[in-house]
Amino acid sequence: MVVVLRMLLARILALIPLVLGVILFVFVVMQFSPVDPAVAALGESNPTQEQLQQFRQENGLLDPLPLQFVHFVGNLLQGDFGISVITRESVGQTIATALPLTVQLTLLGLLIAIVLGVVLGVTSALFRDRWPDQVIRIVTLAGVAAPAFWIAILLVQWLAVGAGLFPTSGYISPADSFGGWLNSLTLPAISLALPVAAQLTRIIRTSMVEELDRDYVRTARGGGLPPVVVVGRNVLRNALINPLTVLGLRVGYLLGGAVVIETMFALPGMGQNMIQAVKDGDTTKVQGFVITIAVGFVLVNLIVDVLYLIVNPRLRSRS
Repeated sequence: MVVVLRMLLARILALIPLVLGVILFVFVVMQFSPVDPAVAALGESNPTQEQLQQFRQENGLLDPLPLQFVHFVGNLLQGDFGISVITRESVGQTIATALPLTVQLTLLGLLIAIVLGVVLGVTSALFRDRWPDQVIRIVTLAGVAAPAFWIAILLVQWLAVGAGLFPTSGYISPADSFGGWLNSLTLPAISLALPVAAQLTRIIRTSMVEELDRDYVRTARGGGLPPVVVVGRNVLRNALINPLTVLGLRVGYLLGGAVVIETMFALPGMGQNMIQAVKDGDTTKVQGFVITIAVGFVLVNLIVDVLYLIVNPRLRSRS
């Protein structure tokens, strides 16, 4: 247990420079934006140069970049993402409103991807080199190659416009109607989940095949243990350790894909708000949204690392 706690502490400490590096990268990249925050904020009123200069002075835009970065990080530590240069609203409040929808969409997509990945991956491994395995491998190969937005277009054409089973756009809060919420997020979640499910299926199949060929499986079968017990209690548990290590990257894909999917389905989450901020030239909002998504990606990978440390029997035996 001491080994596990030590490794966990090391991973948490490693996150500090990583998060600071992410924040620094986003801050530096935004400095190259061709959009002048002063012009974006005051452009409609035809401001004079004196008014533009006064705006820059009041918002610290004339300070040296290192000082601006220090102030920026200090504000972030207090939960202050700044004020939108366009709407003059709190960016933190906008994020707090939009983030829950993106989290809901990501988690629902992750749930669908895990269920499909485990079921198809295990089935493919158990029927290795037979027709179910061949069909699943072909389907998952197509799923890996298909981008989420293309899948979303097909689902809208077939299930929304054609069959009328789901709405083409819009969002219903689960507080208003759980059924309506599930109905409004089903197609976006499936669009996000299918490429990830295809990748997980292939990884789980490979891991399962390796486990099924190990000596302990042959020994257990020779001892008369039912195949369901051997596969469910030993093979599947051991086979899911390696796929767990790449699950964090797949969650990052879901977060990134949500940006596009939310726009396609008119969902008022982080993605749609960020794209609108880019169109408006609202650099403060763009910074806040990108940093939130990036830090969320880092934290998700930390959670996956923790789960890996917990379920890995080798680490438990070392402790």
